[in-house]
Amino acid sequence: MLLKATAILRWAAALLSLSEPFAAAHRSNFTYDRHNFLLDGAPIKLIGGQMDPQRIPPQYWTQRLQMAKAMGLNTIFSYIFWNNIEPTQGEWNFEGRNDIARFMRLAQQEGLYVVLRPGPYICGEREWGGFPAWLSQIPGMAVRQNNKPFLDASQKYLEQLGKHLVRTHISKGGPILMTQLENEYGSFGNDKVYLQAFADMLKANFDGFLYTNDGGGKSYLDGGTLHGILAQTDGDPRTGFAARDKYVTDPTMLGPQLDGEYYVTWIDDWSSNSAHQYTSGDATKTKKVLDDLDWILAGNNSFSIYMFHGGTNWGFENGGIWASNRLNAVTSSYDYGAPLDESGRPTELYRQIRDTISKHVPAGSIPAIPSLPNLTTINDFKLQPAVALFDTRDNKPTVQSTHPVTMEKLGQAYGFVLYEHKVANAVKGSIAPGDGPRDRVLVYVNGVKAGVIDKTYAKPATVNVDLKKGDVLQLFVENLGRIDFNQQLKEQQKGIVGNVTVGGKTVLEGWSAYSLPLTKLPSAITDKNTKAPEIKDGRTPVFYKGTFSLPKGTNNDLSGDTFLSLPNGIKGTVWVNGNHLGRYWVVGPQQSLYIPGAYLHGGNRPNDVVVLELEPKANTEMIGRGLATREWANHPDPNVV
Repeated sequence: MLLKATAILRWAAALLSLSEPFAAAHRSNFTYDRHNFLLDGAPIKLIGGQMDPQRIPPQYWTQRLQMAKAMGLNTIFSYIFWNNIEPTQGEWNFEGRNDIARFMRLAQQEGLYVVLRPGPYICGEREWGGFPAWLSQIPGMAVRQNNKPFLDASQKYLEQLGKHLVRTHISKGGPILMTQLENEYGSFGNDKVYLQAFADMLKANFDGFLYTNDGGGKSYLDGGTLHGILAQTDGDPRTGFAARDKYVTDPTMLGPQLDGEYYVTWIDDWSSNSAHQYTSGDATKTKKVLDDLDWILAGNNSFSIYMFHGGTNWGFENGGIWASNRLNAVTSSYDYGAPLDESGRPTELYRQIRDTISKHVPAGSIPAIPSLPNLTTINDFKLQPAVALFDTRDNKPTVQSTHPVTMEKLGQAYGFVLYEHKVANAVKGSIAPGDGPRDRVLVYVNGVKAGVIDKTYAKPATVNVDLKKGDVLQLFVENLGRIDFNQQLKEQQKGIVGNVTVGGKTVLEGWSAYSLPLTKLPSAITDKNTKAPEIKDGRTPVFYKGTFSLPKGTNNDLSGDTFLSLPNGIKGTVWVNGNHLGRYWVVGPQQSLYIPGAYLHGGNRPNDVVVLELEPKANTEMIGRGLATREWANHPDPNVV
């Protein structure tokens, strides 16, 4: 009886408080007036944080949500990634990491509300901002514009997502409060016809009201806002809130202030010169974060921390940012220096933000921080050469053509393409792959590396070749991630786009293209009859394989979490038990890959590791090890002299 009475008192306090809404068991009404968000007529502040379910193993969704609640959050803001849900046009996947409705229900069970950010464009340092690669092959396609092919494709996506989430809105007893229209559209354009078309689609498929989210400046707000839609800002709250008060004069756009993305730090990208971004442990940066959040809450306003928990860009899912004439390719880790780190463990910043929030909510309303096991250490294990990547390609080229075809023309979204040309007439000089490298191109002549043309540099290296008749020229192209933020995202084809020239004038004609998406691992890796390749410097990429077992006392749960280090690797990508973890690259700043214990086998059962090393070294033993404390570091690029 006492427990029941306590529960009733807590339920009543939650209704009255601005900080801890209960998990709705009935249909509710979420709306707003000029100064407050309102839940069933009572004011509520959204104390939120960004956490994207598709970046987190589903086995860990509940734990991550519990950690959000224990930091004092009451709302989760979530991007949805269209390219994961419809990887092939017309084929829908709402399973595993894409079971968004299940994530919403789990959030509700933990007493959390959700703000939906469905895109279709979400930025988020995702491949092409969440757009599926096949969009670029639709005739007449122009993204984020009043363009019929784009609107038609987007409508189908929103209809499918709407059906999937139909029972998760607050009006139907679910946790979703409101839905974002587009994403920082004022940083891209100002087409109000386009915005209205998307607003109509969202209203037709999702309950509740819409809001826009833009940077705190006049041009951003002029371009990204829409009559009748609540306007919000992101970034620095003082600048953003003041900008909205000054530049948004349409009363139908006005309401309570929300910092839709309060940045605790920034992203990481692959480069010898790009150090890991963090705030936790930095006194100056931490003070700024705590002062800002305290200021927002003291003013009776709302926020969403970007990111509360970043998670992981699994496999080839990372995007890139075009800046300073180079591709800033985002790391596989999306740790983001977030209060809850990539493995779901609280940082010092987490606890400090929790203390700040606690000053603005009823005493005792924030639950205790759940106890978590430490990460585990895996002793060194050997990785043996298994098969050369080029030996796993089909006997016949995917496409033969006069000039190279793009990755998309091969029906491929991610991974690699091998372009091969047999030299008919001797030629020498610098080689130019198409209209310029869009990613990273390894150049081989007769199977020996001649150099690397890498667009993560503003001025990629010049690779000179001296080709004789009968030589085989190979251009191996890696998609490092389509650009997710910048005007460049309008056209995002990968591979070689245009002609290949040598010496600035000779066009090479006659190409075979081999599609190597690596959506699944080649069977030759485990075929006992496959002959292991001899490792020589400057030769083509090689698959390595090995196994490890979890230490005694750990299991395939949080206790088995570890960070995989490949101390002798240069660049490549890794699978563990068939799960594609992502990329590694000696340049850093990421020097280890997160392995969730949920992806591992417990007991003495071995865990299979496959590593594709793009630049194998002779007389170098490939080993792996699991770290209980992850590594961040930068090293020189061995391809830069």
